[in-house]
Amino acid sequence: MTAAPLPPDEYARLLDLARYEVLDTPPEEAFDRITRLAARLLNAPVAFINFVDQYRQWSKATSGPGDTTAPRRDSVCAWTILGAEPMVIENAHTDPRFIHNPMVTGEPHIHMYAGAPLTTPAGHRIGTLCVTDHQPHPLTADDLHSLQDLAALVVGELELRARNLELSRELNAQAHRNADLQRGLDHARVLEGIAALMDLDLTPEEMTLSASALLAEALSADYIGLLIFEEEGLRVEAAHLNPRLPQTTTDLPAQRPDWPNSITWSLKTLGQPLYLNDYPSHPDALATGVEGGVQQIAWLPLGTRSGVTSLLMAVRLRTNLVPRWRGSDRALLEAAGRSVRGTLNQRLEVELSRQEARHDALTGSLNRRAYEEDLIRRQTDVAPFMLAGLDLDGLKALNDQEGHAQGDKLLQVFAQTLKVTLGDAGEVYRLGGDEFVVLSNADEETVLEAVDTAVLAARQVGALRGASVGTAYSSEAAGEGLLALADERMYAVKRRRSLQNSTPKLH
Repeated sequence: MTAAPLPPDEYARLLDLARYEVLDTPPEEAFDRITRLAARLLNAPVAFINFVDQYRQWSKATSGPGDTTAPRRDSVCAWTILGAEPMVIENAHTDPRFIHNPMVTGEPHIHMYAGAPLTTPAGHRIGTLCVTDHQPHPLTADDLHSLQDLAALVVGELELRARNLELSRELNAQAHRNADLQRGLDHARVLEGIAALMDLDLTPEEMTLSASALLAEALSADYIGLLIFEEEGLRVEAAHLNPRLPQTTTDLPAQRPDWPNSITWSLKTLGQPLYLNDYPSHPDALATGVEGGVQQIAWLPLGTRSGVTSLLMAVRLRTNLVPRWRGSDRALLEAAGRSVRGTLNQRLEVELSRQEARHDALTGSLNRRAYEEDLIRRQTDVAPFMLAGLDLDGLKALNDQEGHAQGDKLLQVFAQTLKVTLGDAGEVYRLGGDEFVVLSNADEETVLEAVDTAVLAARQVGALRGASVGTAYSSEAAGEGLLALADERMYAVKRRRSLQNSTPKLH
């Protein structure tokens, strides 16, 4: 399966899409009516109005069964928005771009697809009006003209919808539009800058704070902070501070005893952006914030990952020349939020996959790949360390007598007990079979005591003679030579133990 390339105007296109504020909104009859007309005119069982944002294809209206909301990498419509003319796929099962696409191989089981791009007045293609069929369905030139006409009607409805929203928020619509045109150019550059940050080697927190700092000037914000809800409470990190801010506001990054009584504290489960134009009138407004001159606040949820919830908070003071959160401000914040959220989610998926790839499926210990990576990292550091190679004695006999399931259980108990006993003193790696390695900053006695404890725990599962251990220090060898040295000493221990067990005792 091949994902569609990005259009050359991607960042301006995303901003134009955000301007309509249509993503994740409930069904609307005006759009449902157009999909019904499309299905009827082209005699197709299914018709959709789809929008393509940064990370997904989202369906606004549907006529017929199925749902085409999907990751962008699986989006057929992402190919349609690359050109100005309708795209027709007569047989998706033979098209190399879509032959493995889940919408073709699974549900809604697309055989024929025809889509016309939704082109905004600014010339950006933000989505499609499309029809599909699960069987062969030839289309005429008149059919495609009808599809284009209906796509133009969709854009007309979007423009009308956006204008109604705009007029409801602004008394002077024309002046607002002129200002938004200039801001739109600035905002597109901000989004492009934020997208560039996503490729840098930054922690999630550093990336979010850097993106927030870029937003500050475009939003005319006096303060932008990252709110982080952790087990210990609420932490605030400032990304932008206006020098005019009073001390009570600049002290926000510190823990505050009055946070639990504030509106901010109640927003941990916030699912949608929240904008306040008159913060002082809110019943849960912080007295210190009101005294400090806070007038407008916007909260943007960034999601929960690994038990940590984060929000972006933008603040304007009473003295700020911008009297309220404008439509363009909201569009920029929400487009930036989608970009940051999507990148954070992708990084989490990558990190989880990386962690899974570093762990042994049976015992939960780190695996050979992790050992090789960590050995290289440790040897580039100046701190000395010890490598202990160990081999379980008697596991093969246990497998032969009681079965491999019992042997696997013994390995699990041994590995988990060894890790718990070592704690922060070292990391446990299973290289394969009954062969383990420990990398430790502790002394040899500490590691041997931990191995003895793990052997005692493993003997509760099955007969285990013990564990042979050989140690080597980082000052003695490098790379694989260090493991070879530890193995040599471990096998020497094993041989001595074997000789002792085989020597007849004199009476």
